[in-house]
Amino acid sequence: MKKFRKVLDGLTTSSPVNPSGSSSCGSAAGTPSAAQTPRELEIQETLTSEHFQICKTVRHGFTYQPTALAFDPVQKILAIGSRSGGVRLLGRPGVDCYCLHETGAAVLQLQFLINEGALVTACADDTLHLWNLRQRRPAVLHSLKFNRERITFCHLPFQSKWLYVGTERGNTHIVNIESFVLSGYVIMWNKAIELSTKTHPGPVVHLSDSPKDEGKLLIGFESGTIIMWDLRAKRADFRIYYDEAIHSASWHHDGRQFMCSHSDGSLSMWNLRNTAKPFQVTFPHGKTQRDGRKESCKPILKVEYKTSRNSSEAFVIFSGGLSYDKAGRRPTLTIMHGKAITVLEMDYPIVDFMVLCDTPYLNEIQEPYAVVVLLEKDFVVVDLTQSNFPIFENPYPMDIHESPVTCTAYFADCPPDIIPILYSIGAKHKKTGYSHKEWPLSGGTWTVGSQAYPEIIITGHADGSIKFWDATAITLQMLYKLKTSKVFEKPKTGEVGRGAELVEDDPFAIQMISWCPQSRIFCVVGISTHVILYRFSKHDANTTITSLEVRLQCDMEDVISPSDTENTPYFSDPSSHSPQPQPPSPRSSTPDSVRDSIPCLKVKNRMIRMPPGYQAELVVQLLWVDGEPPQQISSLDLNSAYGLLAFGNCNGVAVVDYLQKTVLLCMSTLELYGSADPFQRLTRSPRKNRQSTTDFCMRGLSNFYSDSKKRTRTSYQSLTELSDNQVSLDLERSKSPTSDHVNGHCTSPTSQPCPSGRGRVPGGLEGPRLARRGPGRPPFRKAQSAACMEVSLPVSSLTEGYSSRRAMLQQLHGVSMYSHDEHHTTTYSWSERESRENSFSRSRSSSVSSIDKETKEAVTTLQFAESYSRKSDTLPTPCLWVGTSLGLALIIPLSIPTDEQERQEDPVTVAPTATVLMLKGSVLRFGFLDCGGALILNPYEVWRDQHAPEEPDRPRKRKLVNFSPSSSQEASGDGHLAVVCSERQAKVFLMPSQACLYVHNITESSFVLRADVVSVCNSVCLAIFCANGHIMTLSLPSLRPLLDVNYLPLTDMRIARTFCFTNGGQALYLCSPTEIQRIAYSQEMCDNLQEMLGELFTPIETPEAQNRGFLKGFFGGNAQTFDREELFGEAAAGKGSRSLAQHIPGQGGMEGMKAAAGGVVGELARARIALDERGQRLGELEERTALMMTSAETFSKHAHELMLKCKDKKWYQF
Repeated sequence: MKKFRKVLDGLTTSSPVNPSGSSSCGSAAGTPSAAQTPRELEIQETLTSEHFQICKTVRHGFTYQPTALAFDPVQKILAIGSRSGGVRLLGRPGVDCYCLHETGAAVLQLQFLINEGALVTACADDTLHLWNLRQRRPAVLHSLKFNRERITFCHLPFQSKWLYVGTERGNTHIVNIESFVLSGYVIMWNKAIELSTKTHPGPVVHLSDSPKDEGKLLIGFESGTIIMWDLRAKRADFRIYYDEAIHSASWHHDGRQFMCSHSDGSLSMWNLRNTAKPFQVTFPHGKTQRDGRKESCKPILKVEYKTSRNSSEAFVIFSGGLSYDKAGRRPTLTIMHGKAITVLEMDYPIVDFMVLCDTPYLNEIQEPYAVVVLLEKDFVVVDLTQSNFPIFENPYPMDIHESPVTCTAYFADCPPDIIPILYSIGAKHKKTGYSHKEWPLSGGTWTVGSQAYPEIIITGHADGSIKFWDATAITLQMLYKLKTSKVFEKPKTGEVGRGAELVEDDPFAIQMISWCPQSRIFCVVGISTHVILYRFSKHDANTTITSLEVRLQCDMEDVISPSDTENTPYFSDPSSHSPQPQPPSPRSSTPDSVRDSIPCLKVKNRMIRMPPGYQAELVVQLLWVDGEPPQQISSLDLNSAYGLLAFGNCNGVAVVDYLQKTVLLCMSTLELYGSADPFQRLTRSPRKNRQSTTDFCMRGLSNFYSDSKKRTRTSYQSLTELSDNQVSLDLERSKSPTSDHVNGHCTSPTSQPCPSGRGRVPGGLEGPRLARRGPGRPPFRKAQSAACMEVSLPVSSLTEGYSSRRAMLQQLHGVSMYSHDEHHTTTYSWSERESRENSFSRSRSSSVSSIDKETKEAVTTLQFAESYSRKSDTLPTPCLWVGTSLGLALIIPLSIPTDEQERQEDPVTVAPTATVLMLKGSVLRFGFLDCGGALILNPYEVWRDQHAPEEPDRPRKRKLVNFSPSSSQEASGDGHLAVVCSERQAKVFLMPSQACLYVHNITESSFVLRADVVSVCNSVCLAIFCANGHIMTLSLPSLRPLLDVNYLPLTDMRIARTFCFTNGGQALYLCSPTEIQRIAYSQEMCDNLQEMLGELFTPIETPEAQNRGFLKGFFGGNAQTFDREELFGEAAAGKGSRSLAQHIPGQGGMEGMKAAAGGVVGELARARIALDERGQRLGELEERTALMMTSAETFSKHAHELMLKCKDKKWYQF
């Protein structure tokens, strides 16, 4: 071993990262042969830790669980608050900012400081926050925490620095916005009501100043009491005691009357001249019954009363108020304009709405032009200027969650022509009927940065749809939508083998996506174990979809053991290939034999007209075998240059030639090894009594369902059924972290036998075959959705050193799983706790105790590449790299004809060999570098439109682009480097010698969820995301740690399911069921982020108030102004109670670093923050100095004028 290390000393300037791991690596990979001594490699690595930093860039989608709404009519910026404490700020397209309260408390109310570039938020923890919007990253300037009273309502008058705050006790406090301290002026509830009143009026639900007189404050209490408080006289002008509870109130612009909405579905109109009773009470949706009484109606939660110049009739807009007897009606927004009543039905419950007006002054004619309606899962803007009230086309990507997102893919630096083509095709299918006016939210400024390059995000959904998004320059715009369900026939309930129990809610849900942007070939994997291959065409076509069926199912005879050589495998010769699957063996004794050799869905077998865009060419389906549904597909890869498609599951791997429409290989993983299996596997007989339990262990996203949806599809059981016998308990103890693979598939046979597999207990007798699926268990269920699932995992449990997610979950005894769609909670518990020592204890020697009881392993990753399948190879050839859940990497050589005519006619041969590389944990990713350290790209076919009209003089031919490992080198025998990453470690091998050059143990207390070989800063690195929330980058090929940040604790499976890296130092994940969060992990991207973000605040002159004229002001009572400083200032009202509210200083206008990188990066970040804070303080000091100079100049000017005026006067003239 020492000699081997000496040979490798000169391979690179950097030494291996983990010398202790080198010894194990050497035993696994073997020493290089004498004929293939590695040449000295000199790779200059340019990446350092200073090139990496973690920061959030932008959040796309609809705000999850929205709670509040606000609008700045001058800046034309909209703010949306959420239950998680987030605030979304929206302006013109491109101006989209997200900020989050550190406490995470729900946002109750939002108030803009109109045209001041500031926002006040009131949160559920009774804290007020002042946000500075004059910077690209908004930050909190001040906070005020109420200790003894709960905040219920806030009101900030236009051009005022005094904020009215109503509380649950009925009191009204006043806060100075500039200093964020309480005023001593308080309107106590017992002073507001009459002394004779014996009951408490309830919480404050409304506050507004009179448009006629700013010194009068209208206070509405929940019980129905309304007070007009005179701020100067400190007494009530009038008191109204109404029988029904009040939800909201709205003034007429003249200040003489106001309207209230009530809990009985009524609207009451009040005139200030006579407040004894309302002069009008209406039930807009309440009909008079035969007995003369009004039918009961739902509460009107909010009402807006707005006037218009073009009409003498006012707009009355409200939500709710429908009668109770009409069950099942959708939520409505009602627009009353004169006698015309328009009811707009909404798809989701209304959270809040706001009428957009031209003027910010309440005492002027409002002139409403639009209504912003915030729904629970949508955002609608209605055009009020047209009689039919059309809606505006939303320029923001608010419909990501139109169907729950199940998977994501992120592609940076795409071919520049792909985005315009997808947009032109998708534009033909856009909806019509929108308003022709411009989008009313036009605030802010945004320009495309200089660092922009084409980026595309692809989302797969539960209904089988695929959406392509333009993600260039931190924006997100819908390009094209593809529906995969159109490939299949609609299931018929009476059809044999495809009853209603076979196809439930989401049989077309997307699980995996593979896309080649250069060749424009697209491939998807669905939940019904189907693979669909699409080609792109600009022309429509009438074609028939080719369907292939594959039996990728291990029977009892397929189990291989070293001593059981007489068993006949599915393919007797491992080097042979069969283009057609073997016929099934009939089993008349099986009760589910009717479901033998049938697919889960039926492909349309007739001629289909396909519109321009992506057109289905081939469908590959896995078949039922002996009443057992096929196992979920866990890995997928395609290569357009080879014309091949490969996929695998926990039974084996299949390779399909999509050019010749044939199946080349269909083998179990055991058959791929042949005689070179490094493990001793003992066969087992099936358990005679398989106990069905309702306590399942969560194995992926597929199990987040309520009791009403606990009907589980056997083929989709990424579950472990725990029984009380000793065999199942032994299997549980032998599990590894790979058993908790997050992709929602059965990806770890080391931890559980596949539900369809027929194992054998060592020493047990052969028993009769048992049907795995019970009589009452349908094989399908609602599709997994990365958007609708959450696991309640405490963050602390993720960092306590558990080696697998199962150990973390079992430590809790029961995991509460929440389904957003069902709004139901189900508890899954386990009776046996897995020991920490046995959770991941498998050795990499040939005698592995945890493998002795296991006879299957899942295929976890696949990749086609130009590589070397044997140590003796001198030239690279097409190969398929196969990674398994036992940490093994197999190399399968492919023999592909090079001539185009031969490629269409001659078969492609696949010959599995005994080339095996070994790692700890399930293999997740392959990557390939040349001997200069540059990334080797996959070969591809240049796109050609197969349905375009042919030109006689220019026949269409396949044009291939090949990136061979030897293309950039002088000598072809240099080989290349293979990067293999598993859930525990990463290794770099030199091919073809298969010598392990570097090894790095990534984690011992957690496991890797996602790993990608990416290009960053003109170099290559390995980006890693772990289950404990750490984001890491390792240099290549030396595997030096460059970045390790505890960024995102894995609190739900949605993140694990959708997290993905891409080139250019970017990544994304689904942070909520409706939102995509993009992050940057490169320093260059973080530095350029400031340039790419939009400006929220633009300097705009505040519109002047209208001059009402002398006569109208004299007779009509013009609005009176008064100095609030005289009433609420410290000199007049004194200081507020310190025990009532506590002032918390903000971050000084700088966004805090929530995740600081260690080492030099962290120090640089902190230094940069300190410099920015110092610069901002100097800027504030400069502003104050300028104000003082202006004030001094004004004083000097007035003093000089006074001196000139009094210069020549005598003493008696004063």
